[in-house]
Amino acid sequence: MDTAQKQRWALTLSYDGSRFYGWQKQAGGVPTVQTALETALAQIAGESVATTVAGRTDTGVHATAQVVHFDTTAVRPQQAWVRGVNTHLPEGIAVLHAQQVAPEFHARFDAYGRHYRYLLESAPVRSPLLKNRAGWTHLKLDIGQMRQAAALLIGEQDFSSFRAAECQAKSPVKTIYRADLTQSAGLVRLDLHGNAFLHHMVRNIMGALVYVGSGRLSVEGFATLIQERSRLKAPPTFMPDGLYLTGVDYPEAYGIIRPQIPEWL
Repeated sequence: MDTAQKQRWALTLSYDGSRFYGWQKQAGGVPTVQTALETALAQIAGESVATTVAGRTDTGVHATAQVVHFDTTAVRPQQAWVRGVNTHLPEGIAVLHAQQVAPEFHARFDAYGRHYRYLLESAPVRSPLLKNRAGWTHLKLDIGQMRQAAALLIGEQDFSSFRAAECQAKSPVKTIYRADLTQSAGLVRLDLHGNAFLHHMVRNIMGALVYVGSGRLSVEGFATLIQERSRLKAPPTFMPDGLYLTGVDYPEAYGIIRPQIPEWL
């Protein structure tokens, strides 16, 4: 294949993580987002296509604005990579936008920020309509206490207390730029913006915040938990249902389009 003929494209995706076993393709025909996307892309390109993602998501984790890039020698109009690919994708995943990008653009390495939202239902009985869409606790939560604890996450810190044992990140030190916690219509929303996140970091943070909100962990205890840098002393990992990757930051020069968070979310 003549590399001089290759084009690099970036796609923005949305998907329902409850329908897939995470992003990364696996052996044995296990349904994953990457497998579904690459299969659909190959149908349009007429050749095998390998994708690189901004950030891998686990089983059950959703995305409203995931970004991937791929190279191809196939010359197709922009809409072929949107409507054409979507006709070959299974339910639960869609390409929102496609754009040709500079050959040096890299969906993962050029990303300097990532946005996540965790949607949590606090109610005595879990709504069957929110299953797989929002996390749930039957406990009544003190949002004021949770908000105080969330504010302690901001800045560059060692987040080992919220790091999964199987995390492969080179360093547990990450920077959180924003940690907002709001409540409306019985739903709690945690919005996190950081330079990068550890494996299960957002779910582990939410688990600890639920402990704070329910009175099982004080704000001071949450601060101590961060300082101890030990996952062994932290509350359990929270369910993936309510976690959404809502955006990825790239240098403006690349012109990557990031859609707004859907109003329903």
